[in-house]
Order: sequence, then structure tokens, then C-alpha cells
Amino acid sequence: MTGDVGVIAVTAASLGFIHTLFGPDHYLPFVMIGKARSWSLPKIAFITALCGLGHVLSSIVLGAVGIALGIAVSNLEGIEGTRGELASYLLMAFGLAYGVWGLRNAWKKKPHRHFHLHNGENHDHEHSHDEHTHAHPHPSADGHKSVTVWALFVVFVLGPCEPLIPLLMFPAAAHSWAGVAFVATVFGVVTIATMTTITILLSLGFHILPTQWLERYIHAIAGFIIALSGAAIVFLGL
Repeated sequence: MTGDVGVIAVTAASLGFIHTLFGPDHYLPFVMIGKARSWSLPKIAFITALCGLGHVLSSIVLGAVGIALGIAVSNLEGIEGTRGELASYLLMAFGLAYGVWGLRNAWKKKPHRHFHLHNGENHDHEHSHDEHTHAHPHPSADGHKSVTVWALFVVFVLGPCEPLIPLLMFPAAAHSWAGVAFVATVFGVVTIATMTTITILLSLGFHILPTQWLERYIHAIAGFIIALSGAAIVFLGL
């Protein structure tokens, strides 16, 4: 049985890597939000790993409950499929909402003219809101950042790891909870490590490329790319 579990663990590692690599929703949201929010690489890595942990643990918990209750694999896979569709649509909705907010934010930064009286004479000047330093805090901005992180976390918790459930069933059939834990751990570690590594590499690429001309619309671009990654899952099965 030990040898069989080893083979399944290798399979789990391979599937965890491939499943993540070919799922742009596993890393593009973090790359784009990290760029838009000017997050440091450690922060991008931490948030990616945190969401990846929630992503994997939700499927492990579902699989463990299913095994304990004797639920058939087909039923569990049906639940995972439903969760996958829901997560994909939520990712699309989150991306579209963030993109629209980004466009609105970019429009606010559009240079415009102000007219005012000075010593009885009319004067005008042009500026954009991002050119001025404000002395007062903006708590709503920090709140918006927190909402962004938690929204991503919730989407990833709802998102299933489709290949994991069938992998857990073989050691479960042999009543080997140690085998179930080992296979789940291997799959989870490889999935989270792959998510984090790809995200960091792509984020580093963004730092190298000249993207100053995108800065004004970076939030809108980030949102719409995230929406596209969700749409790719729904319509292309990625």
C-alpha cells in the first residue's frame, strides 16, 4: 500500500503543477492587483499563498467530509463542479467591478481646469487630483484595499481543486487516513508553491517592463484582465 500511495503522491504533485500552470485564474489576479496596488513582492507572495491555502483546504475539507460520510466520488465531483462555476462567475464579477472602479478612478485623474477669483481678477489653472498631496488621511482607501484582498480570498476558497477529490479516494478506500493526509499535503504544497512562483516571476517581469504609460489605467486593466481569466474558465474550460 505504501508504494501505491507513493505513486498517487507523485501523480498528485504532477496534477497540482499542471492544474495550476494552465489555470490563469491561479496567478493573474494576484499579478494584476499587485501591480495596480504597488504591492511589494513579499506581500504579493503572502497573499497568493494565503489564497492558495484557502483554495486547497476547502477541497480537502469537502473530500474529508465526503469520505467520512461515504459519499460517492461522482457526487463530490458534482459539488466541486458547481463550486467551480460559482467561483468563475464571481471572479468575472469581481474583475468587472474592479475594472469599472478603475475607469472611474482614471477619469478622476484626468487633467481639468479650475477658475477662481484672485484680487478681483479671473484666473484659471489645470491639474489632476493625483498631482496634489493631501494632508488628511483617506480611511476608505485602506478599506477598499482590504475588501480587494478579502474578495480574492473568498473567490479562491469557493474555487475547487478538481483533480484532488479522485486522488483522495484511493487511500481512503484502503482506510488509510495517513495516506489521505499525505496525498492532500503533496497536492497542496505543489499547488501553492506553483501559484506563488508563477505570480512572483510574472510580477518581476512587470517591474522590468516600462509600464509608466499604463499607470493611469492600471486598475481598469487589472480588473478587466481578471474578468477575462474568469471568462476563460467558464467558456474555454481552462
